[in-house]
Amino acid sequence: MGTPSTTNLPVFTRYPLLRNRIPHVSLGLFPTPITRCNELETQFDLSALHIKRDDLSGEVYGGNKVRKLEFLLGKALQDGVKEVLTFGFTGSNHALATAIYAQKVGLRSISMFLPQPNSRSLRRNLLLGYHSGAELHEYSNRRALTVGTVYQSVRHWARTGRKPMIVPPGGSSPLGIVGIVNAAFELADQVKAGAMTEPDLIYVAVGSMGTAVGLRIGLEAAGLRSEVVPIRVIDNSLANPSRMRTLAHDSVAYLRACDPSFPTCERALSEYTLREEFFGTQYALHTEEGMEAIRLLREAEGIGLDGTYSGKAFAALVDDAKKGMCSGKTVLFWDTFNSRDPWSALGELDHANLPRRFHRYFKEPVQPLDAT
Repeated sequence: MGTPSTTNLPVFTRYPLLRNRIPHVSLGLFPTPITRCNELETQFDLSALHIKRDDLSGEVYGGNKVRKLEFLLGKALQDGVKEVLTFGFTGSNHALATAIYAQKVGLRSISMFLPQPNSRSLRRNLLLGYHSGAELHEYSNRRALTVGTVYQSVRHWARTGRKPMIVPPGGSSPLGIVGIVNAAFELADQVKAGAMTEPDLIYVAVGSMGTAVGLRIGLEAAGLRSEVVPIRVIDNSLANPSRMRTLAHDSVAYLRACDPSFPTCERALSEYTLREEFFGTQYALHTEEGMEAIRLLREAEGIGLDGTYSGKAFAALVDDAKKGMCSGKTVLFWDTFNSRDPWSALGELDHANLPRRFHRYFKEPVQPLDAT
């Protein structure tokens, strides 16, 4: 059980027992605003198009990971660990967010990576992660990563006297997902306050699955009927309907163990359908549709997306809008990207300080669609 949170989160307000039983530390700036996209509404003949600005979820670094880290790092502080160890691909936004916020609360972070296609954002994330005190490791495949995780856990245990706390990829565990469940309650409060009408469709990128799963649980528990439209942007072996349903079941079970009055959320535990046609051919390899969607939103609303996650999800929304599938509906795009700029204040960082394995990302060209 957790240390009682002093933060007045919407989910804690609705279910007070959770406040006393789930660890939490305040990291973000909530509620995140909702932006109406008037120009794109006109362009695509939509009744209403809004964006939930989780790209502004933190003062230094935004994105959907901040919500999960409030609970995961809350547990790390409660348990008295000194370090957290997490996973991702080499350009991981989650690993970077973990490094930044772990440092903020006095913890060290260890990032365990698998390779991915090169990009400018990958380079920036590596440099900022290193600057934020993260210990960086990359492994050639999942088996080597597993062995490396055991080795690093034992090594750090021997050095500090405590094993690092494992933070799952993307922060998508039942505990981390509480942050996304709370986000749905936050949205319900904003709808009630008149920030927008209840959305019919909510488009969101699916990587580690936590945001889509947490939204489905939270929306049902908060009494909203909105349909989540999950857009897969990672390999099917890592994100698929079966795994999403298992994660949803485990998350509801955790919430109900903490507060038996939390609803069973039968609709959120039903079958999941993933949109897969905007993934492309490889994780983190940008697509023409995704880059065009990024351009559209940037020029129309001045909001940036990324080619790995949010750009592909917004491409699905754009395609559906062009085909008339969003006609007469209130549409919400859940922006999971970070739009803060922590890099400009750092000056010139030298990649030579990084472990040698990462130097190739600064010598080899970036992927073609990221080159201009």
